[in-house]
Amino acid sequence: MAAKREDIREFLRREPDCVFVEVTGAAGSTPRDTDAWMLVAAEGLFGTIGGGQLEYMAIDHARRSLRQGVPAEAMNVPLGPEIGQCCGGRVGLSFTAMNTELALFLIARSDREMASRPHVYVFGAGHVGDALAMALSLVPLRIILVDTREQELSASNVPGIETCLTAMPEALVRDAPAGSSFVILTHDHALDFLITAEALRRDDAAYVGMIGSKTKRATFKNWLSHDVGRPELFDRLICPIGGTAVKDKRPAVIAALAAAEIMTAALNQDVAKVVTARSNRATVSAR
Repeated sequence: MAAKREDIREFLRREPDCVFVEVTGAAGSTPRDTDAWMLVAAEGLFGTIGGGQLEYMAIDHARRSLRQGVPAEAMNVPLGPEIGQCCGGRVGLSFTAMNTELALFLIARSDREMASRPHVYVFGAGHVGDALAMALSLVPLRIILVDTREQELSASNVPGIETCLTAMPEALVRDAPAGSSFVILTHDHALDFLITAEALRRDDAAYVGMIGSKTKRATFKNWLSHDVGRPELFDRLICPIGGTAVKDKRPAVIAALAAAEIMTAALNQDVAKVVTARSNRATVSAR
Protein backbone atom coordinates (compact mmCIF):
# COMPACT_ATOMS: atom_id res chain seq x y z
CA MET A 1 0.00 0.00 0.00
CA ALA A 2 1.61 3.25 -1.11
CA ALA A 3 1.06 6.24 1.17
CA LYS A 4 1.05 9.95 0.45
CA ARG A 5 0.23 12.62 3.00
CA GLU A 6 0.69 16.19 4.13
CA ASP A 7 4.19 16.10 5.57
CA ILE A 8 5.17 18.27 8.51
CA ARG A 9 8.61 16.67 8.30
CA GLU A 10 9.21 18.20 4.89
CA PHE A 11 8.14 21.65 6.09
CA LEU A 12 10.44 21.50 9.14
CA ARG A 13 13.33 20.30 6.99
CA ARG A 14 12.77 23.19 4.58
CA GLU A 15 11.95 25.82 7.24
CA PRO A 16 13.76 24.88 10.48
CA ASP A 17 13.68 28.51 11.68
CA CYS A 18 9.99 28.97 12.38
CA VAL A 19 7.53 29.78 15.16
CA PHE A 20 4.86 27.48 16.57
CA VAL A 21 1.61 29.43 17.02
CA GLU A 22 -1.05 27.75 19.14
CA VAL A 23 -4.58 28.72 20.16
CA THR A 24 -4.43 28.51 23.95
CA GLY A 25 -7.81 30.04 24.69
CA ALA A 26 -11.09 30.39 22.78
CA ALA A 27 -14.03 32.13 24.42
CA GLY A 28 -17.29 32.91 22.66
CA SER A 29 -17.51 32.77 18.87
CA THR A 30 -14.04 32.11 17.40
CA PRO A 31 -12.71 30.85 14.03
CA ARG A 32 -11.04 27.80 15.62
CA ASP A 33 -10.80 26.09 19.00
CA THR A 34 -7.82 25.21 21.18
CA ASP A 35 -6.84 22.31 18.94
CA ALA A 36 -5.71 24.76 16.22
CA TRP A 37 -2.09 25.61 15.51
CA MET A 38 0.22 26.69 12.72
CA LEU A 39 3.90 27.08 11.90
CA VAL A 40 5.14 30.44 10.66
CA ALA A 41 8.45 30.82 8.82
CA ALA A 42 9.90 33.87 7.08
CA GLU A 43 8.56 32.69 3.73
CA GLY A 44 6.26 29.77 4.47
CA LEU A 45 3.25 28.62 6.50
CA PHE A 46 2.01 25.22 7.67
CA GLY A 47 -1.49 24.80 9.09
CA THR A 48 -3.95 27.50 10.12
CA ILE A 49 -5.53 29.04 13.22
CA GLY A 50 -8.61 30.11 11.29
CA GLY A 51 -7.67 32.77 8.78
CA GLY A 52 -8.88 36.35 8.66
CA GLN A 53 -7.40 39.31 10.49
CA LEU A 54 -6.56 37.22 13.56
CA GLU A 55 -4.28 34.95 11.56
CA TYR A 56 -2.75 37.92 9.72
CA MET A 57 -1.87 39.52 13.07
CA ALA A 58 -0.40 36.27 14.38
CA ILE A 59 1.76 35.78 11.27
CA ASP A 60 3.01 39.36 11.42
CA HIS A 61 3.79 39.00 15.15
CA ALA A 62 5.67 35.71 14.61
CA ARG A 63 7.67 37.00 11.66
CA ARG A 64 8.64 40.14 13.52
CA SER A 65 10.11 37.97 16.28
CA LEU A 66 12.04 35.97 13.68
CA ARG A 67 13.45 39.13 12.12
CA GLN A 68 14.42 40.63 15.45
CA GLY A 69 15.66 37.37 16.96
CA VAL A 70 13.60 37.81 20.15
CA PRO A 71 10.81 35.67 21.65
CA ALA A 72 7.29 36.64 20.67
CA GLU A 73 4.98 37.51 23.54
CA ALA A 74 1.61 35.82 23.90
CA MET A 75 -1.45 37.58 22.49
CA ASN A 76 -5.02 37.87 23.77
CA VAL A 77 -7.16 39.16 20.93
CA PRO A 78 -10.79 40.36 21.14
CA LEU A 79 -12.52 39.56 17.84
CA GLY A 80 -14.47 42.74 17.42
CA PRO A 81 -14.92 45.55 14.89
CA GLU A 82 -11.63 47.13 15.97
CA ILE A 83 -9.66 44.42 14.15
CA GLY A 84 -12.20 43.93 11.36
CA GLN A 85 -13.23 40.46 12.51
CA CYS A 86 -16.67 40.50 14.09
CA CYS A 87 -16.86 36.99 15.56
CA GLY A 88 -17.41 38.48 18.99
CA GLY A 89 -15.19 36.07 20.93
CA ARG A 90 -11.70 36.26 22.31
CA VAL A 91 -8.65 34.18 21.34
CA GLY A 92 -5.45 33.54 23.26
CA LEU A 93 -2.30 32.73 21.26
CA SER A 94 1.11 31.48 22.32
CA PHE A 95 4.29 31.72 20.23
CA THR A 96 7.18 29.30 20.64
CA ALA A 97 10.42 29.31 18.63
CA MET A 98 11.08 25.95 17.02
CA ASN A 99 13.54 23.61 18.69
CA THR A 100 14.39 19.92 18.38
CA GLU A 101 12.16 18.79 21.23
CA LEU A 102 9.16 20.76 19.93
CA ALA A 103 9.71 19.49 16.38
CA LEU A 104 9.68 15.86 17.54
CA PHE A 105 6.56 16.51 19.62
CA LEU A 106 4.71 18.07 16.67
CA ILE A 107 5.73 15.25 14.32
CA ALA A 108 4.49 12.63 16.80
CA ARG A 109 1.24 14.54 17.34
CA SER A 110 0.70 14.90 13.60
CA ASP A 111 1.33 11.17 13.12
CA ARG A 112 -1.22 10.31 15.82
CA GLU A 113 -3.81 12.62 14.29
CA MET A 114 -3.27 11.13 10.84
CA ALA A 115 -3.51 7.58 12.19
CA SER A 116 -6.77 8.32 14.03
CA ARG A 117 -8.58 9.72 11.00
CA PRO A 118 -11.64 7.78 9.81
CA HIS A 119 -10.84 5.54 6.85
CA VAL A 120 -12.59 5.96 3.52
CA TYR A 121 -12.09 3.17 0.98
CA VAL A 122 -12.79 4.20 -2.60
CA PHE A 123 -13.07 1.07 -4.76
CA GLY A 124 -12.38 1.92 -8.39
CA ALA A 125 -9.70 4.22 -9.84
CA GLY A 126 -11.74 5.30 -12.86
CA HIS A 127 -12.86 8.83 -13.68
CA VAL A 128 -15.32 9.17 -10.79
CA GLY A 129 -13.04 7.33 -8.34
CA ASP A 130 -10.15 9.65 -9.12
CA ALA A 131 -12.35 12.74 -8.85
CA LEU A 132 -13.82 11.52 -5.56
CA ALA A 133 -10.38 10.74 -4.11
CA MET A 134 -9.26 14.24 -5.13
CA ALA A 135 -12.30 15.88 -3.48
CA LEU A 136 -11.89 13.86 -0.26
CA SER A 137 -8.11 14.46 -0.09
CA LEU A 138 -8.80 17.99 1.21
CA VAL A 139 -10.77 16.66 4.21
CA PRO A 140 -9.26 15.25 7.45
CA LEU A 141 -9.96 11.66 6.44
CA ARG A 142 -7.67 8.77 5.51
CA ILE A 143 -8.41 7.98 1.86
CA ILE A 144 -7.48 4.62 0.32
CA LEU A 145 -8.02 4.29 -3.43
CA VAL A 146 -8.36 0.60 -4.33
CA ASP A 147 -8.30 -1.17 -7.70
CA THR A 148 -7.60 -4.58 -9.18
CA ARG A 149 -5.99 -2.97 -12.26
CA GLU A 150 -2.39 -1.86 -11.92
CA GLN A 151 -2.48 0.45 -14.94
CA GLU A 152 -5.51 2.40 -13.72
CA LEU A 153 -4.10 2.75 -10.24
CA SER A 154 -0.70 3.85 -11.56
CA ALA A 155 -2.36 6.54 -13.67
CA SER A 156 -4.00 8.03 -10.59
CA ASN A 157 -1.95 10.87 -9.14
CA VAL A 158 -3.97 12.30 -6.27
CA PRO A 159 -1.84 13.91 -3.53
CA GLY A 160 -2.52 13.10 0.11
CA ILE A 161 -4.09 9.66 -0.38
CA GLU A 162 -3.03 6.01 -0.26
CA THR A 163 -3.37 3.52 -3.09
CA CYS A 164 -3.86 -0.22 -2.88
CA LEU A 165 -3.55 -2.75 -5.71
CA THR A 166 -5.28 -6.02 -4.81
CA ALA A 167 -6.90 -8.97 -6.52
CA MET A 168 -9.34 -9.36 -3.60
CA PRO A 169 -10.77 -5.95 -2.70
CA GLU A 170 -13.50 -7.56 -0.57
CA ALA A 171 -10.77 -8.70 1.85
CA LEU A 172 -9.95 -5.05 2.57
CA VAL A 173 -13.55 -4.52 3.65
CA ARG A 174 -13.33 -7.33 6.18
CA ASP A 175 -10.04 -6.01 7.61
CA ALA A 176 -11.00 -2.31 7.71
CA PRO A 177 -11.20 -0.53 11.08
CA ALA A 178 -14.57 0.10 12.70
CA GLY A 179 -16.12 3.36 11.57
CA SER A 180 -14.76 3.08 8.04
CA SER A 181 -16.65 4.27 4.95
CA PHE A 182 -16.89 2.26 1.74
CA VAL A 183 -17.57 3.77 -1.68
CA ILE A 184 -17.94 1.28 -4.51
CA LEU A 185 -17.54 2.34 -8.16
CA THR A 186 -15.44 -0.27 -9.95
CA HIS A 187 -15.41 -1.17 -13.66
CA ASP A 188 -17.39 -4.37 -13.07
CA HIS A 189 -20.97 -4.62 -11.73
CA ALA A 190 -20.39 -8.11 -10.37
CA LEU A 191 -17.36 -6.84 -8.43
CA ASP A 192 -19.40 -3.86 -7.23
CA PHE A 193 -22.05 -6.22 -5.87
CA LEU A 194 -19.48 -8.45 -4.15
CA ILE A 195 -17.72 -5.55 -2.40
CA THR A 196 -20.97 -3.81 -1.49
CA ALA A 197 -22.48 -6.93 0.07
CA GLU A 198 -19.31 -7.39 2.13
CA ALA A 199 -19.47 -3.77 3.29
CA LEU A 200 -23.16 -3.98 4.21
CA ARG A 201 -22.40 -6.95 6.46
CA ARG A 202 -20.34 -4.54 8.58
CA ASP A 203 -22.71 -3.06 11.18
CA ASP A 204 -19.95 -0.65 12.24
CA ALA A 205 -19.52 1.06 8.83
CA ALA A 206 -20.09 4.80 8.80
CA TYR A 207 -21.15 4.81 5.15
CA VAL A 208 -21.71 2.30 2.36
CA GLY A 209 -22.40 3.78 -1.06
CA MET A 210 -22.44 2.40 -4.60
CA ILE A 211 -22.53 4.32 -7.85
CA GLY A 212 -25.48 3.33 -10.00
CA SER A 213 -28.77 3.91 -11.72
CA LYS A 214 -32.31 2.88 -10.77
CA THR A 215 -31.83 -0.31 -12.77
CA LYS A 216 -28.54 -1.19 -11.06
CA ARG A 217 -30.06 -0.46 -7.67
CA ALA A 218 -33.03 -2.76 -8.39
CA THR A 219 -30.76 -5.51 -9.75
CA PHE A 220 -28.55 -5.36 -6.66
CA LYS A 221 -31.57 -5.48 -4.35
CA ASN A 222 -32.86 -8.57 -6.13
CA TRP A 223 -29.41 -10.23 -6.03
CA LEU A 224 -28.98 -9.40 -2.34
CA SER A 225 -32.33 -11.02 -1.56
CA HIS A 226 -32.15 -14.14 -3.70
CA ASP A 227 -28.42 -14.92 -3.94
CA VAL A 228 -27.11 -13.59 -0.63
CA GLY A 229 -30.25 -14.12 1.40
CA ARG A 230 -29.88 -10.83 3.31
CA PRO A 231 -32.50 -8.44 1.90
CA GLU A 232 -32.50 -6.39 5.11
CA LEU A 233 -28.97 -5.17 4.36
CA PHE A 234 -30.24 -3.15 1.41
CA ASP A 235 -31.78 -0.51 3.69
CA ARG A 236 -28.31 0.69 4.70
CA LEU A 237 -27.07 1.23 1.15
CA ILE A 238 -26.65 4.68 -0.40
CA CYS A 239 -27.26 4.28 -4.14
CA PRO A 240 -26.74 6.30 -6.18
CA ILE A 241 -24.00 8.14 -4.31
CA GLY A 242 -24.38 11.91 -4.25
CA GLY A 243 -28.18 11.77 -4.38
CA THR A 244 -30.50 12.63 -7.25
CA ALA A 245 -31.17 16.34 -6.69
CA VAL A 246 -28.60 17.39 -9.31
CA LYS A 247 -29.09 15.80 -12.73
CA ASP A 248 -25.47 15.97 -13.85
CA LYS A 249 -23.40 12.84 -14.51
CA ARG A 250 -20.01 14.48 -14.99
CA PRO A 251 -17.40 12.79 -12.71
CA ALA A 252 -16.40 16.01 -10.93
CA VAL A 253 -20.03 16.83 -10.10
CA ILE A 254 -20.80 13.34 -8.81
CA ALA A 255 -17.58 13.45 -6.78
CA ALA A 256 -18.40 16.80 -5.17
CA LEU A 257 -21.90 15.70 -4.18
CA ALA A 258 -20.73 12.32 -2.89
CA ALA A 259 -17.78 13.82 -1.00
CA ALA A 260 -20.10 16.00 1.08
CA GLU A 261 -22.29 12.98 1.80
CA ILE A 262 -19.34 10.78 2.82
CA MET A 263 -17.64 13.47 4.90
CA THR A 264 -20.85 14.12 6.84
CA ALA A 265 -21.27 10.43 7.66
CA ALA A 266 -17.60 9.83 8.50
CA LEU A 267 -17.07 12.87 10.73
CA ASN A 268 -20.47 12.85 12.46
CA GLN A 269 -20.49 9.22 13.53
CA ASP A 270 -20.95 8.40 17.21
CA VAL A 271 -17.39 8.24 18.62
CA ALA A 272 -18.39 6.08 21.60
CA LYS A 273 -20.11 3.59 19.30
CA VAL A 274 -17.04 3.37 17.06
CA VAL A 275 -14.70 2.82 20.02
CA THR A 276 -16.94 0.03 21.32
CA ALA A 277 -17.09 -1.59 17.87
CA ARG A 278 -13.31 -1.45 17.56
CA SER A 279 -12.94 -3.05 20.97
CA ASN A 280 -15.41 -5.80 20.07
CA ARG A 281 -13.62 -6.54 16.80
CA ALA A 282 -10.27 -6.67 18.58
CA THR A 283 -11.70 -9.14 21.12
CA VAL A 284 -13.06 -11.38 18.37
CA SER A 285 -9.72 -11.25 16.50
CA ALA A 286 -7.83 -12.25 19.63
CA ARG A 287 -9.87 -15.43 20.14
